[in-house]
Amino acid sequence: MTPTTPTSITKPLTKATAKPCPLTAAQLTELSKHIKSWGKALGFAHIGVADIDLSQHEAGLQHWLDNGYHGEMNYMASHGMMRARPNELHPGTLRVICARMDYLPPEAGFASNLTDPNLGYISRYAGGRDYHKMIRQRLKKLGDKITEHCNTLGINDTDFRPFVDSAPILERPLADKAGLGWTGKHSLILHPDAGSWFFLGELLINLPLPVDIPIKADCNTCVACIKSCPTNAIVEPYVVDARRCISYLTIELQGAIPAEFRPLIGNRIYGCDDCQLVCPVNSKAPLTAESDFHTRQALVQPELITLFNWSEAVFLRQTEGSAIRRIGHKRWLRNIAIALGNAPANPEIIAALNQRKLSDEVDDMVIEHIDWAITQQQQKAPLDAISRKTQRVIRAIQKGLPRDA
Repeated sequence: MTPTTPTSITKPLTKATAKPCPLTAAQLTELSKHIKSWGKALGFAHIGVADIDLSQHEAGLQHWLDNGYHGEMNYMASHGMMRARPNELHPGTLRVICARMDYLPPEAGFASNLTDPNLGYISRYAGGRDYHKMIRQRLKKLGDKITEHCNTLGINDTDFRPFVDSAPILERPLADKAGLGWTGKHSLILHPDAGSWFFLGELLINLPLPVDIPIKADCNTCVACIKSCPTNAIVEPYVVDARRCISYLTIELQGAIPAEFRPLIGNRIYGCDDCQLVCPVNSKAPLTAESDFHTRQALVQPELITLFNWSEAVFLRQTEGSAIRRIGHKRWLRNIAIALGNAPANPEIIAALNQRKLSDEVDDMVIEHIDWAITQQQQKAPLDAISRKTQRVIRAIQKGLPRDA
């Protein structure tokens, strides 16, 4: 059996799933209200509860994997259909408590960043503290509060497990079911009052809590995200070919970025927000209340040459506690080399590229991208650095997100 072949449930039901819940319906309803109140106190903007039936998504997941849309993300295929079966991931699970935490920083400066190709664009989720550990800790605190509450009712076998983008689970379909929003055509969750600038987290639990009502999908005929994707990664509504996505290319891909995509990346050196930037729903997105998600100073409108000159020691220091650190210094240099190649012709850029090429901190993969960038710099005219698609994205920001332009 291949890793991507759907598998039947082979694990036996645990006692938690086999025996009836000792809590009454009224007690479960009251607990659900408490959970949402506790979640708000812990900094979550929205808490919803979903059942664990994701069977309708299994065929789509299998089709996505069969098409190879996951690229080198082998972890997407290694667990088969477990992603659609939370009770296989954590036996005994009856419900998934889904949580949203907003991350849009103040003074995001989207348009000014994209307008200047000499600056590095970093996806706004990554400018501050890495969200994984922080949100997981808060979900654990939420689980502990649930356990304490149940203990006061004489229930001592409450079992939960928190996840934040770190386990084989279809978090977006679950968030959709839990009423946190609907799935947009870019595959992200959209909320009518919050857009898509938020992180998701899940708390798998063995209590049959009342489930929330999903929000009706409301993208209508809008295809702004599809038309604006720099690399045409949204191959059809709701389907993203990760192999073409700039976030995948600059973060997940280990080796060389295919030459066909390099000119399309522009100045995006870590991730891409374009599909969110053009989404009209995001005009209402709130700013985050978490200062940890504010963009750290070194990454506010950063000059490409400055970032390219960071030694590995400086890179590690400046990205300490950040999601950016996970790509390592060499892929950081790889990404910036492409952006420098896409920047307007400038002798200083060519000098920086040649100087870095002599460094003992680069390998053959980085040198390949430096050589490409030097060739681009030598062959281009000074003012052909911003693509038409990016210009449309900039205009969309200025019109729909003037606060963050």
